Amino acid sequence: MDTSSLTEQARAAGLQAWNFRGRTLLPVVQGGMGVGVSAGRLAGTVASFDAVGTISSVDLRRLHPDLMERTGQLEGPEAKAQIDAANREALAREIARARGISQGRGLIAVNVMKALDQYETYVRQALESGADALAVGAGLPLDLPELARDFPQVALVPILSDARGVQLLVRKWEKKGRLPDAIVIEHPRLAGGHLGAAKVADLQDRRFDFDVVLPEVLAFFRQAGLEGRIPLVAAGGISSREDVQRLQGLGAAAVQLGTAFAVTCESDASEAFKEVLAGAKPEDLVEFTSVAGLPARAVRTPWLDKYLRLQERMQQHAHAKAHCTMWFDCLAHCGLRDGNAAWGQFCIDKVLGHALAGDVRKGLFFRGAGRLPFGTQIRPVRDLLHSLLGPLVPALPQEVAAA
Repeated sequence: MDTSSLTEQARAAGLQAWNFRGRTLLPVVQGGMGVGVSAGRLAGTVASFDAVGTISSVDLRRLHPDLMERTGQLEGPEAKAQIDAANREALAREIARARGISQGRGLIAVNVMKALDQYETYVRQALESGADALAVGAGLPLDLPELARDFPQVALVPILSDARGVQLLVRKWEKKGRLPDAIVIEHPRLAGGHLGAAKVADLQDRRFDFDVVLPEVLAFFRQAGLEGRIPLVAAGGISSREDVQRLQGLGAAAVQLGTAFAVTCESDASEAFKEVLAGAKPEDLVEFTSVAGLPARAVRTPWLDKYLRLQERMQQHAHAKAHCTMWFDCLAHCGLRDGNAAWGQFCIDKVLGHALAGDVRKGLFFRGAGRLPFGTQIRPVRDLLHSLLGPLVPALPQEVAAA
């Protein structure tokens, strides 16, 4: 769809197209979800509709049998370098895969958690492999402008949750001669996975509500002479066209969804994984402290239920370990490995890997708190985008959707 047509159709639908880095896009971002949930197939499909698809960089070797055969059984100090190399190769493959599917439409982003041990390595790999954008959360990415200095064409998108964080980061980046190309404002009470609050008790804080944080951030931009220069992307609890219209009315340029894309046909996770997320009721969701030291939200599956019953006892016996359970230190700071009694006491890579494969008994299934647009149904990306944006995305013919 050409730029003028998309802009006109959006206006007719009561929406605004997103003008981002010189491109006119659908105002929807697919959030990054690891381990392996949002990889090349999902990100490429979303981008093919002129939206932003996002690859999660974490432990992507799990999607590549040859890389897992090479590294899956490694132990000992030499394992780390080989596993890290396999994950870099997997990330490069998934970016190439997404590009092949998108055929030059939309944008391909890579999500990198600041809390990762190999954060800088994944950032460099994404840049060198041709990502259009980098989205970074789970910590303040104050060093991202330096890391991406040689790639000015790549958009830099920090993920934050309140106006204070936005002001701090923008002021720091300004001194480095760079502004964020967009900022994702993620609501901790509504989003899934790791959440942008200091502790679980903070999730209900009013400062995170979109009708508070979006106007506060826009007021800061006006005061700082940055009005109109940094688009905001609202993330968390979005499930309908009315949600998109409401958030654009508050000043967001676009919205980001995670769980709704995780349960699409094109999601890179197993069908069993999708069924767990789609079938979860509000009372099935639980907040807890992750091994990364951040609040998190997930489905109360048998593994998580058992862990939560044993959590206090495990924290009482927390102690530093000689090495990481998986031998490659996925996190820079890990509650289990480092013996931090205030943090989670489990191997997050292992349980997320079980979830990716659909093992309901052993897996950790991150999920957002909002309702899903199609309830328990698993539907194509096209249907999800159509439900959010109406005539901007033609629906699948009924007979094709049924098939």
